[in-house]
Amino acid sequence: MNKRGIVFYKELKAGIIAETDEGYEFVYIAEYLQMDSAKPVSLTLPLSTEKYTSNVLFPFFDGLIPEGWLLDIAAEHWKVKSNDRFELLLLACRDTIGAVTIIPEQI
Repeated sequence: MNKRGIVFYKELKAGIIAETDEGYEFVYIAEYLQMDSAKPVSLTLPLSTEKYTSNVLFPFFDGLIPEGWLLDIAAEHWKVKSNDRFELLLLACRDTIGAVTIIPEQI
């Protein structure tokens, strides 16, 4: 089953990130793109109606995942392998320091 997360920029629902059989996808939500205040979640993912795809987790999102001892604590707490980057993104990036947060989508 493919996993998905809702990407928020500040308090606004900005996009959807998904793990697929082919890799990863990110797409901005149409309503977000129509807002005058819409900002890209990353300079590497400019505002676009097109879907972004990648064989590996997008570097911007991978960079949100904790590292070092904090990664060890998160992986142990949620019983997730530290190399399951997408699952860690969904679990550990609900409350980040920056403007972007990820909430797992309930399917």
